[in-house]
Amino acid sequence: MTWLLWLVVFLCLLAAAAAGLSLYGAKQWTDATRALTGRLEAARIDGKAGSSSSARYESRQLEGLPAPVQRYFRTVLKEGQPIIAAATLELTGTFNLSAAGEQWKPFTSRQRVVTRRPGFLWDARVAMLPGLAVRVHDGYIAGEGLLHAAVLGLFTVADLQGGGEIARGEFMRFFAEAAWYPTTLLPSQGVRWEAVDDRSANATFVDGPLTLTLLFRFNDAGLIDSVHAEARGAMAGKEMTMLPWEGRWSHYQARGGMIVPNTGEAAWLRPDGRKPYFHGTVTSLAYEFSR
Repeated sequence: MTWLLWLVVFLCLLAAAAAGLSLYGAKQWTDATRALTGRLEAARIDGKAGSSSSARYESRQLEGLPAPVQRYFRTVLKEGQPIIAAATLELTGTFNLSAAGEQWKPFTSRQRVVTRRPGFLWDARVAMLPGLAVRVHDGYIAGEGLLHAAVLGLFTVADLQGGGEIARGEFMRFFAEAAWYPTTLLPSQGVRWEAVDDRSANATFVDGPLTLTLLFRFNDAGLIDSVHAEARGAMAGKEMTMLPWEGRWSHYQARGGMIVPNTGEAAWLRPDGRKPYFHGTVTSLAYEFSR
């Protein structure tokens, strides 16, 4: 019985150590999230001196826009709709951890978005095994991109930050996800639209040294069906490869007086075919509006 007793004691100590490590990691991650959120909020310029942006949507702002873009705004916005200054989203879904195969893991996340200066912070928890999670920060803050992933919030497995293609890729995510905060796509907010055909248009957005042009495609209902980029940086190990990228939006519903998607999907368009890596569903969405 002695060896059995020692085994029980060892397992109890191991469980206590794991629990302590998990709690410590959670606190460290919470502190890091708070610091990053502080940087995001500090970069906001909405409502501050020097901001000349209109505080409300008016249909006359649509004059001269491509027909599918006008139809989109008339579908999702009402006259006098306040301009979105910030949004907080909670999402659940699955994330594919394998670039070549299928290794889907469930995640929960909270995302903070500010529209001027454009930025966001995605704080996610990806469940790897029971009791074992990878924490992820993905963001675009004050013109810089960041991606940090750590097991239990402690043991780093990915850490990228800075300008260049990292910032460009994260700014692209902010722009592509604007279907969740649609007033950001208005010309009054700095977006320039150019006609392609009766179902699509190019949109160009500038932030500091970064200029992005994405192709927006619209469905029969006039809503954004997909957003396409000719090239976005995809990490393969420690190397970055430029690949076509696509986001898709669906299951639209009314929120905050607007019509926005409830589900989203992101995919790399690789030479061997389309490879989705993200499926997400909104469980909560709250807005703050300009005044």
